Amino acid sequence: MSLSVAIQMDPMDSIDINGDSTFVLALEAQKRGYSLYHYLPSHLTLNDGRVTARAYPLTVQRKMGRHFDLGPMEALNLHEMDAVLMRQDPPFNMAYITATHILEHIHPETLVVNDPFHVRNAPEKLFVTHFENVMPPTLISADIDEVRAFRQEHKDIIVKPVYGNGGAGVFHLPPGDENLGALIELFTTTWCEPIMVQRYIPEVRKGDKRVILIEGRPVGAINRVPAVGEARSNMHVGGRPEKATLTGRELEICEVIGPTLAKNGIIFAGIDVIGGYLTEINVTSPTGLQEVNRFDGVALESQIWDAIEARLP
Repeated sequence: MSLSVAIQMDPMDSIDINGDSTFVLALEAQKRGYSLYHYLPSHLTLNDGRVTARAYPLTVQRKMGRHFDLGPMEALNLHEMDAVLMRQDPPFNMAYITATHILEHIHPETLVVNDPFHVRNAPEKLFVTHFENVMPPTLISADIDEVRAFRQEHKDIIVKPVYGNGGAGVFHLPPGDENLGALIELFTTTWCEPIMVQRYIPEVRKGDKRVILIEGRPVGAINRVPAVGEARSNMHVGGRPEKATLTGRELEICEVIGPTLAKNGIIFAGIDVIGGYLTEINVTSPTGLQEVNRFDGVALESQIWDAIEARLP
């Protein structure tokens, strides 16, 4: 199948070719003979119902420092593409939300991965709250009295911004830590939004498991172990990836959320599980493909493109 695919993402020269999931998706698409284009979110335009992007023809290769080549910029009519990958990194802010509104004008005639309507309505940390019996005790509020009462009940807590990403702004407050008031002031004045507070899960010291789901089905996982002295397990802040298999509890979680993901056009998702609790469902720009591939000897990007091809009109 010969497809025309536009990739909406961050600048190509900023990616890590040994860890970036979009890069291996592009490699696989090129291997299949697809025509690839790259454009920045800031180059996306809606004009009288017509969606275009100032884009570059893209070729990729796994050569450090020479991993991509861009052709001459052209005005790309996204209505004429077979698929668009929305793969820029969060934060999930108003620019991201606006991009989903614009891409709705072409979807599903041009397949947008993931479905922009459901991406907009599934911010990572809030989406989890729609499923029962999968989360640790969790509070979302800007009410300082509610936050203090939650801490009084659970003692050891994690505080984080609702729309943060990559572990940014995540704080562990053990019993006796006196910074809660200052943190609430910081969060509610800097972000002007409610905050998320969760009971601390001590099993995080053994790792935060990233599970990859394609069409709602789990296809692989890695365990990310936080560095000494660090409460976050994200790999860009020192988390160490390890080979992992899925437990019965983790399979149960996938069974709970999987049908909703598939029904909502979330072809590629990554979930985070700590100690048997689901903490996030990543649908905006999930990562982890290359790490799972290396540990399990698979090519998950091929399975994703198979799923995309099966959904094409």
